[in-house]
Amino acid sequence: MIAQGEVFLRALGDQVEALHPELRAQMGAEGATARAEGVFAVAGSRFGRLTALARPFVGRRMLVTRHGRDVPFTLTTRSATDTLGRATLDSERAFRFSSGTQFISDRLTVSVRAGLVRNLLGARGRVEMIEECSVTDEGFLRMRTRRIALRIGGRRIALRGILGIRVDLVDGWDAENARRTIDMRAVNPLVGTVLEYRGWYRHVSLESDVSAGEPDSQKE
Repeated sequence: MIAQGEVFLRALGDQVEALHPELRAQMGAEGATARAEGVFAVAGSRFGRLTALARPFVGRRMLVTRHGRDVPFTLTTRSATDTLGRATLDSERAFRFSSGTQFISDRLTVSVRAGLVRNLLGARGRVEMIEECSVTDEGFLRMRTRRIALRIGGRRIALRGILGIRVDLVDGWDAENARRTIDMRAVNPLVGTVLEYRGWYRHVSLESDVSAGEPDSQKE
């Protein structure tokens, strides 16, 4: 059976041994599907509804048009392998803002190059990021963007300079509270931070769906 964090285990290779034991155990747990729930101390985009102007280009389930504090969220993941035998991870994050729920989805695929994963963002995968996976001195998983491109009409347009976005994400462990931590920031060199979220989460039983019945403000 595939591990819940198979894509990260394969991408990290020998670096897996440097992972915090709790992260290594959770990523290595068997089971294709997993769900976690937590709270973001801060989450969203400071540009508000201006962010929605990009939706015709990038598609659904990629943009967040709100910004808030103490935002409950749900993370649902599914691990698998593609037709070439490469590990994949489909993720959906539901941000439960007080004014409605918004979603970000993506698909990670392990690269043939050690330490790298390919990330297709949104429901249509129109934004492609090549990300480097590494382990911090604390034993946490770190992902940083190496390249980013926009995929439209069969074309792949590299986004560089003032059009680029650099993402830095750290997935860690809070031993005092026995829970995972997450800290992500996406920064554009011209306008600064375009999306951020940081907080904590824990894995929960798949039988308890507390997010059922939440309003979906991005349904189309």
